[in-house]
Amino acid sequence: MAFMDRSQLADFLRSRREALQPEDVGLQQGTRRRTRGLRREEIAQLCDMSTDYWSRLEQQRGPQPSKQMLGAIARGLRLTVDERAHLFRLAGHPSPEPGSAWQHVAPGMQRILDRLSDTPAMVLTDLGETLMQTPLARALLGDHSGYTGLDRVNVYRWYTSPATRDVYPLEDQAEHGAVFTAELRSAYSTPATRQRATEVVEALLATSPEFADVWDRHDVRMKHPRCKRFSHPEVGELELDCQTLIDTESRQALLVFTATPGSATVEKLELLAVIGARRVV
Repeated sequence: MAFMDRSQLADFLRSRREALQPEDVGLQQGTRRRTRGLRREEIAQLCDMSTDYWSRLEQQRGPQPSKQMLGAIARGLRLTVDERAHLFRLAGHPSPEPGSAWQHVAPGMQRILDRLSDTPAMVLTDLGETLMQTPLARALLGDHSGYTGLDRVNVYRWYTSPATRDVYPLEDQAEHGAVFTAELRSAYSTPATRQRATEVVEALLATSPEFADVWDRHDVRMKHPRCKRFSHPEVGELELDCQTLIDTESRQALLVFTATPGSATVEKLELLAVIGARRVV
């Protein structure tokens, strides 16, 4: 393992934190702010770590961060791909391979997501792996940040952990499953995603007869309905329109879910935001 440059890592983290403004990450500037850039507790929350852990890194006394932790730091600091590679090297890890840049949220996507804090929204890879969720998306769909390995792929969870389907009403699940499978077939036939998609396909063929049946249909170009119904155990059924923005360079997709003004779903989203905030506390 390469040498961890604690001094340079601390300086880099501090400089990137101070370069971020609250409005850059969807926070209010406030009238009593005295520190330059973000506070340590603010950036720690964005990176899904404790304030103490972040402080120790800035004070050159923290442990060597894992690759997973560095990925979270890169997302929290809104780093570019080049800055992310530099972060890894300072922490004593090899720079991520060029082909793994898909794991890093495109800066433009990140800036948009930061301004959607009161809306269910999420960034996905072209293989259906969740890279980022807004708090309301986590409250609606569950927190996807803890998944590792093949479990990070939505269609893989669909067939291996059927309970994940419960976010949709039972009568809609067959349609969603067919669409997820068609999306996997598209990734399977695309050179840029063929290798990772093949791993998912082979694993599912070995474990899920249901997947094998759907896969053998060779359905392509199926699309999710624009208006989706969701089932939530605490607020009931919600009807949300889904808009998708594609970043052509990274091939990442930003999904934004909105409710018709004045509808019952608007009130349910407001309640869901309160429920989600209580869980965080």
